[in-house]
Amino acid sequence: MKIAVIGSGSVGGYYGGLLAQQGHAVTFLARGAHLEAIRKNGLQIKSVHGNFTVKPATVVESLAGLGPVDMVLFCIKTYDTERAAESIRPILTPETAVLSLQNGIDAADCVGRVVGMAHMLGAATWIASAIESPGVISQVSAFRRIVLGELDGRITPRAQAIYEALKATGITAELTDNILKVLWTKFVFIAAVSGVGALTRLEMGDYRAVPETRGLLTGIMREVEALARAQSVTLDEDVVEKSLAFIDASAPSIKASMQRDIETGHVSELEAIIGIIGRKGRELGILTPFSDVVYAALIPIDLKARRGASA
Repeated sequence: MKIAVIGSGSVGGYYGGLLAQQGHAVTFLARGAHLEAIRKNGLQIKSVHGNFTVKPATVVESLAGLGPVDMVLFCIKTYDTERAAESIRPILTPETAVLSLQNGIDAADCVGRVVGMAHMLGAATWIASAIESPGVISQVSAFRRIVLGELDGRITPRAQAIYEALKATGITAELTDNILKVLWTKFVFIAAVSGVGALTRLEMGDYRAVPETRGLLTGIMREVEALARAQSVTLDEDVVEKSLAFIDASAPSIKASMQRDIETGHVSELEAIIGIIGRKGRELGILTPFSDVVYAALIPIDLKARRGASA
């Protein structure tokens, strides 16, 4: 399979590296020091599941001249979605599948508005990883899971082929006929840990059992659950309890990617992960006080980072 990885960081770099290990023709899109390090030393993966290096790695700073691909693994930060989606249009054919592993609840729709929804599959991933240094990805979680599916619920040959390719890497791969349920179930979890982690600036193990803070986690989860149900998305009755149990069972050192960005002064995915809860709540007439307070506390930090990035 010919694959383009758009956003070769903690998520795209890791999964793209695994796919390259399996013999797929993977091209990584990167920039700056990360690009130069991969060109020089290959893409190095340090993982609790085993270290490896993709060398030589096909890495580019522009997709010009790449030609059509079978699949795009779209792993760019949500605030760069439109620009990155425009960049992949020349490498798409009518048969090319685009798999977004971005955070948030509307990633596939945002990409699809640019490239056409016919290309899009829905997907969610659970993984803890980060760029340790240029050209080096550190993956620290026992879980490394991708669930994917067609947005209309069909089990198609292209979805089956992508599932088989991912399964062969050794990760937990699942093919579903209800990807919307999966996406919202993950969002219940990721919105809560991103918001609370960014507020506390602590590792998950330091805040998850504190009763008052656990109440904040639960409150955000209940708000996301209410939004999903208001849009007729079917969730498990105990989705919040299962999400809390997943947090309790996770490695105590985990931090969500949005939290890491805020802590390091980078532009974050605050709008796509927390801001969207309040916006959808207002559209649907649902109160979201927990998420609104988290957003109000974090938005000045994100705005400062944006001013610095544009300076």
